[in-house]
Amino acid sequence: MKAYLVLDLAVHDFPAFKTYMEKIPAFIARHGGRYIVQGAVPTPVEGGWMPERIVILEFPSRQHATDFLADPEIQDLFAIRHRTTTSRLLLVDGCTE
Repeated sequence: MKAYLVLDLAVHDFPAFKTYMEKIPAFIARHGGRYIVQGAVPTPVEGGWMPERIVILEFPSRQHATDFLADPEIQDLFAIRHRTTTSRLLLVDGCTE
């Protein structure tokens, strides 16, 4: 079953965040992931959720996604994202086919 990481983020320091943007795609691919939505500006339709930008990543399985999140080589990039953005991250399983 596929798994998805959903990232809601607001970038506060774009020059520093660029390093993250340039390097993260290689790590996503290394873990079998791919972008479904890449930094899109959403249009709120219902409720009070008002994200500035959304990223959705698809992985072949939950294990691939959790391996991506736990990869020791990527932790410095995550630290850049944490320093340069306000973000929320969700891991969800896809539907069975």
